[in-house]
Amino acid sequence: MTDTAPHTGRTVWDRKSVVALAERYRRWGQWGPDDERGALNFIDAGALTRAASLIRHGRVLSLAIPLDASGPQKGAFGRNNPLHYMVQDGGDIALGAQEHLAGLRYTDDGIAMPLQCATHWDALSHIFYEGRMYNGYGLAEVTSAGAARCGVERMSASLTGRGVLLDIARFRRVAALAPGQGISGAELEACAEAQGVTVGRGDIVLVRTGHLRAARREGWGDYAGGDAPGLALSSAHFLYGRQVAAVAGDTWGVEVRPNETPDLFQPLHLVLLVNAGIPLGEMFDLELLAEDCADDGVYEFFLAAAPLPITGAVGGPMNPIAVK
Repeated sequence: MTDTAPHTGRTVWDRKSVVALAERYRRWGQWGPDDERGALNFIDAGALTRAASLIRHGRVLSLAIPLDASGPQKGAFGRNNPLHYMVQDGGDIALGAQEHLAGLRYTDDGIAMPLQCATHWDALSHIFYEGRMYNGYGLAEVTSAGAARCGVERMSASLTGRGVLLDIARFRRVAALAPGQGISGAELEACAEAQGVTVGRGDIVLVRTGHLRAARREGWGDYAGGDAPGLALSSAHFLYGRQVAAVAGDTWGVEVRPNETPDLFQPLHLVLLVNAGIPLGEMFDLELLAEDCADDGVYEFFLAAAPLPITGAVGGPMNPIAVK
């Protein structure tokens, strides 16, 4: 059952109700017993062709936060900001470290980072419930060697298509939603209608709360892992019913925190990732895109957001690009 928490107006779900919602929207087997792509199957040749037609002006917008030491991570869930280091730099050249080369000199570098520390997609192998991930695959499919099923590389050719921005902060006429404020399926629908945009089969939906912008202005604080605005469990009705391929947001975990289920951590991940097969994108920087969409009133665009094809990874960083 669900209830409303006193004094907050927040919907509270018990675990049984969340599991029932997840099973209602389960797509296991819909694309066969060996499927590892989930709702990304909705992005077919027709969807891509239609998405390509959205490029009208050639405006290119990056939706990624920088990969550097000033990012939001402070150690929650074992995640730290990227560590960039030089293998060969100008000093090495000046000191003669490359004198064995004929004329040419070079610089080289590397990076060490958790794959989900900045803008990224959660792969379908990222979340388990009672020992099962998407399509019923078990724990043995993810070992110390990585994910044998549903790794992020299975998504690398699929996350390109029609993007739709639902700017909830602008729809509510606020700079940013407050932590703990959930976004229902009904509000997603109302926002789309107000923006004059439809959401349908194969779309990649981006939801702006303004939380990233607020965190940059006020300091990261507990942005990574703390309370946040985000999608409510009821948003699953909208996303599943419209055959959305993927959904991303400008918060650390897409869904509202504190969670609506006190005895189940990140319940919307259970519904969308594990059961509906809908990948989740986190920490997207939607500010420039939101300004552009508000300026011309066009909230649809071509989106190229493929993760790096890291074999066996359960999450993947990328630089999502919106083209209008």
